[in-house]
Amino acid sequence: MEENEKKNEKMQNFKTVQNTNTYKAAYKNETSSKTKVGFGKSVLIPFFSGVMGCVIVLGTCFGVPSIRSKILNIPTSTTNNSDSQNAGYVSQTSLSNYSDTSIFAANKVLPSIVGIEVEYNVNSLMSMFGRQAQTSTAKASGSGIIMSDDGYILTNNHIVATSSSESYYEVSEATKITVTLFNDENQYEAKIIGTDEQTDLAVIKIEKTGLSKAEFADSDNIKVGEFAMAVGNPLGMQSSITCGVISAVNREVTDSDGKKFTLIQTDAAINSGNSGGALVNSEGKVIGINTLKLSGTGIEGMGFAIPINSTTDITSQLIQYSKVKRPYIGISGMDLTEQVAKANKLEVGIYVKSIDDFSAGEKAGIKIGDVIIEADGKKITKMDELNEIKNTHKIGDEMKIKVNRNGQEKELTITLGEQP
Repeated sequence: MEENEKKNEKMQNFKTVQNTNTYKAAYKNETSSKTKVGFGKSVLIPFFSGVMGCVIVLGTCFGVPSIRSKILNIPTSTTNNSDSQNAGYVSQTSLSNYSDTSIFAANKVLPSIVGIEVEYNVNSLMSMFGRQAQTSTAKASGSGIIMSDDGYILTNNHIVATSSSESYYEVSEATKITVTLFNDENQYEAKIIGTDEQTDLAVIKIEKTGLSKAEFADSDNIKVGEFAMAVGNPLGMQSSITCGVISAVNREVTDSDGKKFTLIQTDAAINSGNSGGALVNSEGKVIGINTLKLSGTGIEGMGFAIPINSTTDITSQLIQYSKVKRPYIGISGMDLTEQVAKANKLEVGIYVKSIDDFSAGEKAGIKIGDVIIEADGKKITKMDELNEIKNTHKIGDEMKIKVNRNGQEKELTITLGEQP
């Protein structure tokens, strides 16, 4: 009995020891597990969270073109191009350079552009509703370009030398011309130095020195698509600029009076009052003189300027002679088409309708009814072609022509005179 009790006591002690060992083992395992979990929470999770946060932030920054370009010090245009190609972004163009160009050009040329106001007398030629004929004063405005610091100003002929006669009224030559300078409230009276209707150019002068002379560029070197700025006084709003590009060069345009011009075309807005003002390049240098625009339904952005290179000889002659001296033949003619020539049994060419008395043509032996078919060895069929060849000569030069007279060809030599 006692032995059994001792065995039971030993068994209980063994179980206690066993349970104690088991508990200790379990505790050790639990302690080890808690240690591992604590390390993950306190170190690994924050570490990986930080890495992921950095990745997200950097990804966002590099995904925005402007931020990425600042981080990597890459020009915006390069970044945008790369983005547009690689990530589908819409490319962005900075307008700062264009704005700086406009500001520079405007600041350079504006002090050289003037406003011009012209007064005319308008005489009514008949009474209306029983009223007596009256004389009134009319005004027109335009622009001009300062050519020299002592007051010479280049403008359009149609601004300062317009005169016309209609059925009901007559407009006189300009009776008064006043000039307004940039940032100057004073008005200066101007006088006409010289005008030329054929090129629509004129030179006027004010008595003032120290003016800002415009700088001229080489208009033969301009290219389609390059920057262009029109400067003038449209609708009397002094010192206005409009910007665009060169739309075309050597554009042949015929005005409302039938005169033909070879001009620069631009989409920079040109309005009434811009005439005589400057068309300038990105350097603020004058490349042309604004002279006309096309207007009407469906027409927009078609302005024209006289190339500045073509004005140099004209303006020097206007200042020196008050006119342009041109070679002169002294005939009027009609272009013969094949149909008209065949119907009248004539050669295709220029039919001589009239000859001025004592002119170079008369002295050379040209007769009414002659058909001019050649000039300086070149076949011609139009008066414009004859005039183009004539204008390559100077006054006093000899020019050879061939005429068909009564079915026979005859060569004549003309000593060119001066156009009256």
